[in-house]
Formats: sequence, structure tokens, C-alpha cells
Amino acid sequence: MKRGITLFTILLVLCNCTKKEALETRIEGTWKMIAAQTFEGDSIKHKDLTNTTFIKIINKNHFAFFNQENNSNANFYGGAGTYTLQGKYYTETLNFTAVEAIKNHRFSFTVEFKGDTLIQSGFEKIEEAGINIHITETYIKLKK
Repeated sequence: MKRGITLFTILLVLCNCTKKEALETRIEGTWKMIAAQTFEGDSIKHKDLTNTTFIKIINKNHFAFFNQENNSNANFYGGAGTYTLQGKYYTETLNFTAVEAIKNHRFSFTVEFKGDTLIQSGFEKIEEAGINIHITETYIKLKK
């Protein structure tokens, strides 16, 4: 009986380690935004992605994103930095951006995976930039 409990405990520890590693490596990759909503007060806005491409690249401990109109160089923006992932809690520190008011700010989100889809949701509040919104972004993982 004691041997059975020990074996069960070892298997439980191994399963938990594998699950953690799987989540950490699952977030790594190149992601294309397919939907985004912002909730501000009682208003909901949907990001129009018909003429723009938003890409997020995540590796072991850094992220980068860029947005560009499909047929123009207008309205290009991007940013990059480091991130942490603890369970479903994902926090980005935006180290590189042209917008000084949000530089080095930490953005905290929850993440959820459904197949090859990443759903990222959280509050962005930066008083200096006049930002106080809840966002939900949906990405699909691009294949190699």
C-alpha cells in the first residue's frame, strides 16, 4: 500500500511538471491577431483587422509585436519587452516603444488556449496616457 502511494505521488509530480512546461512552451511562437475588443465604460469597440495585420512573437522570455496596414506604410507601430508566465497569468513589461507614457509599463493578462488559438484578456490602466480599458485579444498561431 505504501509503495502504491509513493508511486502515485511521483506520477502526480511528473504530470504537474509536464503541464507547466507544456503551457510555457505553448505560448512560444508567432501569433496573428484575428479579433480584439476593448471595453471602456459601457462601450465595446471591435478592432477592424480587415486592412491591417497585427503580429505578436513570443519566445522563451521576450515578446515583440507590430501592426501595419496591409497596403501602406502608414500607421505602423510596434513594441517589445520581457514577459513572465505563471500558470494562466501572463505579464508583459513593455521595454521598447515610441510612446514614452507606456514605456516600461507592466501589462497583466490572463491567457487561455483553445487548440491553436490564444485568448489574452486584461485591464490596461495608465493614467499618464489616459488609458483605462479592458481588452480581449484573440490570436491564431502561425505555422512554420
